[in-house]
Amino acid sequence: MTSLHTRTGAVREASGRHQHAAPRRRRSGRWTAAAFLAPLIIYLIVFYAYPLYRNIDLSLHDYTPRAFIQGNPEFTGLANYRAILSDDTFLRALRNTAVFTLASIAAQYLIGLALAVFFHRNFRLSGVLRALFLVPWLLPLIVSASTWSWLLNSDNGIVNAALQAFGIGQINWLTSPGTALLAVTVANIWLGVPFNLVILYAGLQNIPGDLYEAAGLDGAGPWQRFTRITFPLLRPVTLITLLLGLIYTLKVVDIIWIMTRGGPADASTTLAIWSYREAFGTGQPDFSPAAAVGNLLILIAFVAGLVHVRLQREETA
Repeated sequence: MTSLHTRTGAVREASGRHQHAAPRRRRSGRWTAAAFLAPLIIYLIVFYAYPLYRNIDLSLHDYTPRAFIQGNPEFTGLANYRAILSDDTFLRALRNTAVFTLASIAAQYLIGLALAVFFHRNFRLSGVLRALFLVPWLLPLIVSASTWSWLLNSDNGIVNAALQAFGIGQINWLTSPGTALLAVTVANIWLGVPFNLVILYAGLQNIPGDLYEAAGLDGAGPWQRFTRITFPLLRPVTLITLLLGLIYTLKVVDIIWIMTRGGPADASTTLAIWSYREAFGTGQPDFSPAAAVGNLLILIAFVAGLVHVRLQREETA
């Protein structure tokens, strides 16, 4: 009987220790999770939340170089937004942004998809050729932009030289309002194709080969296999590729600024170029309108992100 009481007491004591230890383990687990999350949270605050706050603050005040030094900018509310929306440059920059962005991401995706399908066959030298296609992506943007400026030079560019060999006269690619936007769009497409190729090729690698074998046994041709297997199963990869391409293209400044500086006569001015020019491209920086234009770009990218999340939910539903 004494032994039974002893064992019962030991069990109760062990159970008590276990009950007291469980909250400590939960607290320890929460602290461990917080420690792992802390670097990410700090990174988001320092590099995303604070810059966004500063950008909004810039757009709601009249920040001049003197105000930056003295620290007493005048609060103007939404005046900067009203000013840019009523500016003659706004509609032109918005139209150029839409044309430049949509044409770029559509062409980059279609060419990247075609190349990904082509290289998916794994023929000889396919690895070498894939590496060569990555060269535009690896080059510094200033080198790529300068190269395209030389290629499209009106007087001694290689493109005009080739066209003249076929009897086509000189085209002022970078100095004509009718061709400047086309020129910078082509250069941007060339830069973005390797990114689409890499992402889409990785997506193709995840499609089981058994599906293609079964489709071949059923008599499906190459086009049917592409439309019934490849393209539908690439949809999640397609969505993220287009979203990243949209966000990247919206903020392109380097290529356009080096090639045309947004000209001539604002023919290639996008919202990103307009924002950069207001802040840094003139001898009289106007930071507040530049921040307001930048916030419009952030809003467009945010809406695109919401659309992407909605499509992803529909995909997994």
